[in-house]
Amino acid sequence: MIFKTVIQSGVLILSLMAVNVMAAVSADQVAKLGTTLTPLGAEMAGNADGSIPAYTGGLKTDAAAVTANGFLGDPYAGEKPLFVITAKNVEQYKAKLSEGQMAMFTRYPDTYTIPVYVTHRSMSVPAKVEAAAKVSAAKTTLSADGNALKGFTDSRFYPFPIPSNGLEVIWNHITRYRGGNLSRQYVQAAPQANGAYSLVGFQEEVAFPDQMSGMSPADSANVLLFFKQEVTAPARLAGTVLLVQDSIDQIAQPRQAWIYNAGQRRVRKAPQVSYDGPGTASDGLRTSDNFDMFNGAPDRYDWKLIGKQEKYIPYNNFKLAQTTVKYADILNPGHTNQELARYELHRVWVVEATLKSGERNIYAKRRFYVDEDSWMIAMSDLYDGRGQLWRVGQSMLIPYFSRQIPASTFEALYDVVAGRYIVSGMSNEEKTFVQFDRKNSAADFTPSALRSAGVK
Repeated sequence: MIFKTVIQSGVLILSLMAVNVMAAVSADQVAKLGTTLTPLGAEMAGNADGSIPAYTGGLKTDAAAVTANGFLGDPYAGEKPLFVITAKNVEQYKAKLSEGQMAMFTRYPDTYTIPVYVTHRSMSVPAKVEAAAKVSAAKTTLSADGNALKGFTDSRFYPFPIPSNGLEVIWNHITRYRGGNLSRQYVQAAPQANGAYSLVGFQEEVAFPDQMSGMSPADSANVLLFFKQEVTAPARLAGTVLLVQDSIDQIAQPRQAWIYNAGQRRVRKAPQVSYDGPGTASDGLRTSDNFDMFNGAPDRYDWKLIGKQEKYIPYNNFKLAQTTVKYADILNPGHTNQELARYELHRVWVVEATLKSGERNIYAKRRFYVDEDSWMIAMSDLYDGRGQLWRVGQSMLIPYFSRQIPASTFEALYDVVAGRYIVSGMSNEEKTFVQFDRKNSAADFTPSALRSAGVK
């Protein structure tokens, strides 16, 4: 009888724990969104000493000029750094730096710097997205294994604006607002240790099921987005096209990917475009799940929420996006040109991912620093199987203020062991910046459509 009672009590406790994990936040918590918390869940107030200001809605949509082909002006062009962190004074600031940033100073003591500017909480999203986040907070829950979202179909953005664990923070990054259907032209470079590089050109399209013709609600229920990427240069790679369909629950319905090889004129399934499969034309310097700082299924890791911290992170990097800045100005030996970069003090959610026993990934541990205002991963520290810091990721955050979209100028991944890096997303010398309001149909993102997209 005693044994039976103990077992029943244990079952009840486990049931209560499961409910606690699965439950959406309470109505009282949801009511904080837009009051003590911003509509996306950040702290509305500034910090104690005022170095992080209160949130006042982000940049206005007319904050600076926007060219006819979409390039953004710099609302903060007249500002100068408050101070510059160098290898000589880094110890003074290390409490607000990541381990990866400290490693960059060690690896490049003579050239690596962090110019710190006054903090502007410039990120914003449209009112409809703010409303969607509030719906998400009230309705969305994680599945028992954490790899799927339940009750998310009503909103599609920011499932956990008031997160209670590390995986919920990462889901906010994965499902963040990206501005709807879009296309963009950009280049990628992987400089050698001596600074020599070749540019790889890309044309990308991203589309979302609720903004596409030819998709029924049943077809789109588990679809997160469609992604199509064509290599446009150099000639030896041009015409190769990648197609990806990302699902919300990638365990029940794994990512679907296909590649059109221009040389063979064939479309093939591409299961390697996931987890630690090699990134496109990356020279082995990044994995598929490094793209966008982290993407794809989170099932191979245990996720731990370290907490919220104040860090100097890349922010408001308008200078790096100007058309007057050329790729050669950005790409230096060892790292991108830090004189063009901008860092600010912001609050970030720190999340640590540890590879599960029996699972495989070249990164045994990852640490992510997620901006509280945008839910974008701003920085990452990536560790090998020996526990050694291997690669350092930075996303040079920027708001597309005219469209109210949290975004990035480019992202870079630094190999502090090999002394090389890869940078992707530069558009300075392209004909157009990101183009939005694209009209897409489901037929545009099928394997049969790849052959017509590929050009040799």
